Amino acid sequence: MTPAPALRRWRWLLPAIALMSLAATTSQVFAAPPAPDFAAWLEGVRKEALDRGISAGTLDRALTDLQPIPRVIELDQRQPEFVDAFLDYLDRRVTPARIEEGRRQLQQQQTLLAEIQRRYGIPPHILVALWGLETNYGGYLGDYPVPAALATLAFDTRRSQFFREQLFDALAILEAGHITPEAMKGSWAGAMGQLQFMPSTFIAYAVDADGDGRKDLWRSLPDAFASAANYLRRLGWRSDEIWGREVRLPERFDWDLARPNVTRPVSAWSAMGVRQADGSPLPRSELPGAILLPQGHKGPAFLVYPNFNLIMNWNRSLNYALAVGHLSDRLRGLPELRHGQAARHERVTRQQVVDLQRQLDALGFEPGEPDGVIGARTRAALKAFQRSVGLPQDGYPSPEVMARVRAVAVSRGLAAADPGAVSGAVVDASGAVIRP
Repeated sequence: MTPAPALRRWRWLLPAIALMSLAATTSQVFAAPPAPDFAAWLEGVRKEALDRGISAGTLDRALTDLQPIPRVIELDQRQPEFVDAFLDYLDRRVTPARIEEGRRQLQQQQTLLAEIQRRYGIPPHILVALWGLETNYGGYLGDYPVPAALATLAFDTRRSQFFREQLFDALAILEAGHITPEAMKGSWAGAMGQLQFMPSTFIAYAVDADGDGRKDLWRSLPDAFASAANYLRRLGWRSDEIWGREVRLPERFDWDLARPNVTRPVSAWSAMGVRQADGSPLPRSELPGAILLPQGHKGPAFLVYPNFNLIMNWNRSLNYALAVGHLSDRLRGLPELRHGQAARHERVTRQQVVDLQRQLDALGFEPGEPDGVIGARTRAALKAFQRSVGLPQDGYPSPEVMARVRAVAVSRGLAAADPGAVSGAVVDASGAVIRP
């Protein structure tokens, strides 16, 4: 039967009306509770803090008139536009000026650092390198009010529980009188002091080294250095071992062995032909180590030891941990990197990495979600691709390798041609680039 004209005009609304009716009858069962406004949420935080033993006076000073900081959410949600190549990252952080200032600070703080090394076993050049990378030797500690920054992140739904606990730890630090709310400044994510401790790290590892009754990681270098040294020692720092070293790899090295989770004794690496950067033999040792290629097989190579993994606890970035290690070496007079400078290239955009991940996925190599992050799955997928076309399996997305992936995907009809990316590359049946 043909619907009447009026009904024909409105029948497209019938499914929506039905759904609205169903929603109205079941909303009490299925509807999510409305998100609390910030003031109501903060009152809940206050009540829980009181239950945890934080005094009303501390809460009044820390939370009264506290407002969320939109810039904090913006920084938390914003991904960097570029993915740094290791050598570019290193150039921006281990600068001649930073090396010179670090050496000056080693001399100026020599007595203090020697005492801390005696007590905790952490070499001065490691502490000063961390200090230099974190806050430029105290030059910038962050200017965000920590309670407000943490409350902003805790109110946000993405990582609310983590930052809620950090907020309670920050309130406990205030309750103990280590710092005032007005002086508790730090990064947008709540990291604080000369060496940028999160509140939970402060609670677990901070030390009152100067004996004034407060753990002041902002203004007391004895407290800041001793706290950092205590943290590293309790993580398991080996005082008689270095973090790692630059090495030279043999010509026929198996690139698939260059992974953080593949460890061999130094003697085994030496037997494979791995040498120190200057060509001399590795020390005789059974210490376990892993080979890292932060910029692929054309870049510098490092042999890293257990202490390197502890630096990674500070910041889960290979580039960061290698920069700390290299800066610490330069502070004690070791030379700049000897190899791999030919690998320098412009930074890669996150969109380029997303495109790479999508192309690898289309080719069947399963790099995971196309998120623009070069993680373990993307590297494994890239290694599998490299293996399939006879390239060195280093898992590194150099411009040449990305062009190769795109060219193969284009040749198989799995990606649109992009002259800007591959310059009209022509590939043979194996996927080899014949003409860029």
